[in-house]
Amino acid sequence: MLALTACGGGGQQSLNIGMRPSLNVADAALSGGTPAIALQVTTDLLGREPNSVEALLRHGAALHALGRTTEAQASYTRAISLDPTSVGAALGLGRLQIASNPVEAERLFLQALNRDPRNPAALNNLGIARDLQGRHRDAQSAYAQAITEAPGVSAAQVNMGLSLALSGDPRRAVEMLRSVASQAAAPRPARHNLAAAMAMSGDTAGAESIFRSDLSEEDARRVLDALRMLGEAPVATAQQTASAQSHGS
Repeated sequence: MLALTACGGGGQQSLNIGMRPSLNVADAALSGGTPAIALQVTTDLLGREPNSVEALLRHGAALHALGRTTEAQASYTRAISLDPTSVGAALGLGRLQIASNPVEAERLFLQALNRDPRNPAALNNLGIARDLQGRHRDAQSAYAQAITEAPGVSAAQVNMGLSLALSGDPRRAVEMLRSVASQAAAPRPARHNLAAAMAMSGDTAGAESIFRSDLSEEDARRVLDALRMLGEAPVATAQQTASAQSHGS
């Protein structure tokens, strides 16, 4: 949500001042994990201001969070038709494409970065799109820039760690992921990616311990079995599978 709420494209000038509190409510609902509230608020806003790019961005984000991707795409497409320079719209459309069409997602993230070269969310998502294409060095370059721009945000560090593991450097990945996963408020993907990197570096016992702390015994066994299969799979297939399953945006 960082880029969607902080990098709106240019519809702000057309908003009347009374809309800003409602946009703030939508932002709070999105960051608080209640997209249904954000959807209700933005639907009401768009009923009054159908050409508000800012409202369309939150509307698209809420729909995406609720799994209503076709409607989310329509909101972002409407936003970018009203403001072709909108960073948030390009980022939102890219996120919708990232799993099914990472090449197109990369194009959209680069479009966003052309307008806002230091946007950490766009840089992080650009890294994911490149990892999904098996271009790990290019992905790591994007993650490194994202970490420089937002050192306190863990998403790019977690993704960098996984990318290092996938590109054949699991020991370095373990070092990076351990520093993130050891923090008090470490996100669950950080712990699981740490465990994956540990398994890839040969520390299956350590990986199993982490997975069993979060998963049932059966699920932990399935994950470890999948990691073992990943290690035996052809490189390109293994990279794409792991990225699709483990990356966060």
